[in-house]
Amino acid sequence: MDARQEPPADSGRAGRHRAGSAVRAGGGARNGGGARNGDASRSAETAPQSAPAAPERALRRDAERNRQRILNAAADVFTERGLEASLDDVARRAGVGVGTVYRRFPDKAALADAMFTERIDALVVLAEQAHGEPDPWTALVAFLERVAEMLSGDRGLRQMLMMAAHGYDGVGYARDRMRPAVARLLERAQAAGQVRTDLSATDVPMMEFMLGTIADYARDVRPTIWRRYLALLLDGLRPVRDAPSALPEPELTPEEMVEVLHSNPVGQRLGHPAGGVNPR
Repeated sequence: MDARQEPPADSGRAGRHRAGSAVRAGGGARNGGGARNGDASRSAETAPQSAPAAPERALRRDAERNRQRILNAAADVFTERGLEASLDDVARRAGVGVGTVYRRFPDKAALADAMFTERIDALVVLAEQAHGEPDPWTALVAFLERVAEMLSGDRGLRQMLMMAAHGYDGVGYARDRMRPAVARLLERAQAAGQVRTDLSATDVPMMEFMLGTIADYARDVRPTIWRRYLALLLDGLRPVRDAPSALPEPELTPEEMVEVLHSNPVGQRLGHPAGGVNPR
């Protein structure tokens, strides 16, 4: 018998199997590493880029600053000149190009809507401040007087309120915001017996419209004459009074009355010059 021993028949196969397993394991490791690298690359590609965030925020801040600048300029221009002022006038006052105005407000109606919302919010703040007065009558009078002051000095607001230039949506916003604030002042004074009980919250804006119209008509002749008629209205709100209140403004003279009639907005639109009747 040959002294050399033949290796078992399956030993070579086992060695090859172990080697093959090692190769596959190595290949798997390499493939797994490649997959991980690929995943990392894809993650890097799909990860959100944070670098442009700061410039975008800066652009948004600039846009908001421009918008507020336009609104502030519109407040000044509309207060002085009313809604007859153009977007070009607003752009000049704001110190921006007219294209910047149009990008934010496509027309004057859109700008008036934004202005109207701010004005209504300011009126609500006046009502809330007046409610802080301990005496209900003083609170109501303070609100009526402050609103009349605001209307008398703000031609654009008078037009927006009285001519509904802001549109139906604006009317609904004003109603929803103003009515609860005014009703609270009025009902408090009525509960104290200081205001006649048949007065409604909807009567208050009508009185302010009257005062605003007086202010608009007499602004070039006697800009404070509205105070006289506010005092007359306030006397009418009382359920009882011992004597009529003193009127804070003297009546218009006949000459002033003629001048008011000639210089009122309707007369000017019809071509009547201030101070006299158009002779044509």
